[in-house]
Amino acid sequence: LPAEPAKTAHFCSMCGPKFCSMKISQSITEQFGGTAAAGASAEEVAEGMLQKSREFAAAGNRVYLPLAD
Repeated sequence: LPAEPAKTAHFCSMCGPKFCSMKISQSITEQFGGTAAAGASAEEVAEGMLQKSREFAAAGNRVYLPLAD
């Protein structure tokens, strides 16, 4: 069985008390009521992808750009 303090801890041993991803997720859900995941609409996503596609084409369709001097 775990030590007595471990039974009442509000965090797991993976992250520790100063940074707990589960606690952060729980706090965000409590603060925004689950609306934080709503995000952009499908049309906004499509428009953003089209804009990035145009930027990529304008840069020469190259994944790896030359290093700057």
